[in-house]
Amino acid sequence: MRITEAARRLGLSPRMLRYREELGLLPPVRERGAHRRFGDDELAAVAQGLELERRFDVSPAALAFALRALAEPAVGLAVRDLGLRIGRLQAPRRALDFEKEKALRLLRGERR
Repeated sequence: MRITEAARRLGLSPRMLRYREELGLLPPVRERGAHRRFGDDELAAVAQGLELERRFDVSPAALAFALRALAEPAVGLAVRDLGLRIGRLQAPRRALDFEKEKALRLLRGERR
C-alpha cells in the first residue's frame, strides 16, 4: 500500500511516517519508481515503535538513538560511560570484589 493508506491505518500523517523512515525506525520501503510501499511487516514495525514510545514516554528520535546504541558498540559504550560518570548507572561488581566482601563477612561472623 502507498504511504497515504499506511499513515491512515496507523493514525499518523504521511509526513510523520516519512520522518520515522528517515530516523531508521522502519526499513526503506521504496519501489523502482521511488514510491514508498508498505506491507503488513512495515505496519507492524511502526505500530511496535509507537507502542514503545507510549509505554516508555520517549520520542521517535530517542527510540532511534536507543536502537543505534544497541547496534553500534562504540555508541553503547560511550552512553554507558556517561551513565557511570553522572551516577545513573553503577559499575558491575567484579567477582573478586564479591569474594572479598564474602570473606570479610565470614571473618566478622556475619551470615547471608
